[in-house]
Amino acid sequence: MAISSGSVGAQARRAGINMIVCKGKSPEPVYLVIDDDDYYLVPCEKTLWGKGNFETEELLREEFQDTRLAVMSIGPGGERMSRMGCITNDRNRQAGRTGMGAVMGSKNLKAICFRGTKGTKVAYPVEFYKKAKKLIKIANGPATAKYRDLGTPAGLTSYNKLGMMPTHNYREGTWDKITNGEFTGDTLNEEWVVKKVACSQCSIGCDHLARVPKNHPDWPNLVASVDIELLYSFGTACGNADWPSVFKCITLCDDLGIDAISGGVTAAMACDLFDLGLITKKDLGYDLPFGSSKNLVRFTEEMILGKGFAGEFFGDGSKQAGIRLEEKGVKNAGYHGMHIKGLEMPAFDILGMNSFAVGESVSIRGACHLRNGAYGLDAKGTFDRFGYDKGLERGKAIKIVEDIYALIDSYIICKFTRGIYENDAEMVKVYELVTGIPHTEESMLLRGEAILNLSKCFNIREKWTRADDHPPERFFKEAHTKGPAKGVTLKEAGYQKLLSGYYEARGWNKETGIPTDDTLKKLGLDFVIGNLKPTGGKKK
Repeated sequence: MAISSGSVGAQARRAGINMIVCKGKSPEPVYLVIDDDDYYLVPCEKTLWGKGNFETEELLREEFQDTRLAVMSIGPGGERMSRMGCITNDRNRQAGRTGMGAVMGSKNLKAICFRGTKGTKVAYPVEFYKKAKKLIKIANGPATAKYRDLGTPAGLTSYNKLGMMPTHNYREGTWDKITNGEFTGDTLNEEWVVKKVACSQCSIGCDHLARVPKNHPDWPNLVASVDIELLYSFGTACGNADWPSVFKCITLCDDLGIDAISGGVTAAMACDLFDLGLITKKDLGYDLPFGSSKNLVRFTEEMILGKGFAGEFFGDGSKQAGIRLEEKGVKNAGYHGMHIKGLEMPAFDILGMNSFAVGESVSIRGACHLRNGAYGLDAKGTFDRFGYDKGLERGKAIKIVEDIYALIDSYIICKFTRGIYENDAEMVKVYELVTGIPHTEESMLLRGEAILNLSKCFNIREKWTRADDHPPERFFKEAHTKGPAKGVTLKEAGYQKLLSGYYEARGWNKETGIPTDDTLKKLGLDFVIGNLKPTGGKKK
């Protein structure tokens, strides 16, 4: 479950491809070529296997003598099937979360490259062109300015003011390095960003490229694709305000192939454990306190490649790190792993964000702000963000946002464009103009609800229960010592009340969170009824 942008989707569509299903495992490392109507596998054990994503992309484009060749590939992280393994395309774009790179690695599939020269067709070209022209004009204006100008790193300051910018592995929700202007989106853009680039056919250009100066002693001329999630994971969460080392950690993840959010949050867990003396210099071979820079880079590379103590214990993410360290005798190590359902948390501290505490916890693929955008309900003051009232009303509001996000993802369009439509009805109209399939706003939102419910049923079949829809224990036991959420912890009874309200709003059993037969029938998911019994084996 991951979505990437860049040029791959466009090139695949020009080659006439809507979907690829890869079955089985190749007996040797290969890459798949889709060149218009030609599809074939090429052995690559001696040419590409073991190489980073950046070099793999360059070599394939050189092989085909086509700089527009779209390449999605895995690095050594995916090859060794790290649970954090990602898929990189267009160098700066990743299908990052949930270990999709490990799936390719399990199949010995190093890369898929696309070259398409065909045209693309829509059902109503004249009307679609008019609509597209209007939406592009809006997308070039104020509706998307925050992504184009400072970019998502602008959130460092705004989240910090709300007390929801996670620092030092979620020990606090504010950081003095942000407050004093040292580590902010303004500083990033003024001192480090050298270029802003866009995905294929994009009119926004949100990708901010930062470069380390040529006279830097360690990483001269290093270029990194930077957004707030990565400035959080290797920056605020690790207590690291050294920009070049943050950039280096990001490029290591993108090139060697793991999710940089999960990688940084897992590194922050290691810093936390080191600070508490639960892991030591003897274990790692070096110090790793909060605020580490060069040693954080060293840890990150070892973690990705599966080398040393860092790779052995942290190379598959924070959940597995907790399990492995506790087996080694490190008591309660898992407590310091900030994940939900095994997926590391994004850049939102949820103390004093009670609606999002529920939204992030029920998110289908684990801790994810891109599957559940309920943080907006708290940040904008829709509900009392410190309260536990209006459980059903909050549940309905969380559900609406989640259903729309499911639709946007099924469209395969960028969430940064969600503000360019006049209303949901206009987004539905775009779908109709492209596909020729008529829909109303009501019927389309029902499909978003169905997508979410079917995904939920998959999780139930794989043994997820109500207990998995729960934030890490740290939020219930440790309060911040400063900022707007000072002295606040989540209350179990209040949280469970809000969770039940969400379940009720969804038409699920209020106690178990399992969709009722009536709900499944309403959504056209009758085939699921009676098929929700967990399959064999342990929950992954």
